[in-house]
Amino acid sequence: MTHDHYFMTLDRSSRPLRVIVFGATGMVGEGVLHKALRSDAVDSVLVLGRRGCGVTHNKLKEIVHDDFFAYEKVEKYLSPYDACFFCLGVSSIGMKEAQYTHLTYDLTMKAAATLVKLNPGMIFCYVSGAGTDSTEHGSRMWARVKGKTENDLQKLGFKAVYNFRPGSIKPIPGLKNAFTASKVLGTAYPLLRVLFPNYVCTLDDLGSAMIWVSRHDYPTPILENKDIASAGGRSGT
Repeated sequence: MTHDHYFMTLDRSSRPLRVIVFGATGMVGEGVLHKALRSDAVDSVLVLGRRGCGVTHNKLKEIVHDDFFAYEKVEKYLSPYDACFFCLGVSSIGMKEAQYTHLTYDLTMKAAATLVKLNPGMIFCYVSGAGTDSTEHGSRMWARVKGKTENDLQKLGFKAVYNFRPGSIKPIPGLKNAFTASKVLGTAYPLLRVLFPNYVCTLDDLGSAMIWVSRHDYPTPILENKDIASAGGRSGT
């Protein structure tokens, strides 16, 4: 079966999505939120963060929550939702494996376990990273931890889990949380897209791809940069 045939035949729903976004104060989460708020395919968005995201929109609700390892106080606000766009993450630089595991694997799994209990039909979109190690046994610590997170998310019972592995990301112009390196990448992106298509993507496509896979089945649970571009380009958002 070709990808084109797959996309045409597996339309999951025509109803607009209700979405939860984690990490909206970071570059990736801010861009994903931006796309979701402007998409006709999304009906409402709940942002969960440690501080306000600074965005006002008629689709948007926000919960400021200071403990991402405990959700008892906010569970009543976390359903019913169709999809979660989990863009929360930390750099591994300077961290021991135990600390990075706690802030990456443990934190993600706690949020996901809460959400699947409340929304068993949910689609969970997890931002991982290019080079993530699905075997969990490679030499790079961060890649092993991300690989274990991806693998164990698949076991929780969501309707589907999609793991996004962006490489270098071209930011969306005008947003405030883009990293300096990403802004530089934006100017070189057309050339990099030709020379290194497997290692670069746009934040615009990443957000659009999350919306797409939440409404249509995708043939693989892991979306590399080319998959992000393919699914993002189909969304029309």
